[in-house]
Amino acid sequence: MPLDKDPQGGGTEADGSNSSKYCSYCYAGGKFTQPEIKTAKDMQLFCRKVMREGGHSAFTAWLFTLSIPSLERWRKKTI
Repeated sequence: MPLDKDPQGGGTEADGSNSSKYCSYCYAGGKFTQPEIKTAKDMQLFCRKVMREGGHSAFTAWLFTLSIPSLERWRKKTI
């Protein structure tokens, strides 16, 4: 979720400060809220499911999750 659309204004770090990187649905208290989601593809599927349950069309859910692999959490780290 874009931070400017997050009703909480973003997630929180371990010290309680706001995260400048992650939304409140994904990150709280300095930890990811769904640590079992290990890949960008899994996160896309999870988000699409939640969006569909919230009334979005399949196309809209697909479109809104296209950028997930480019987010910092999911980018492959190279040496």
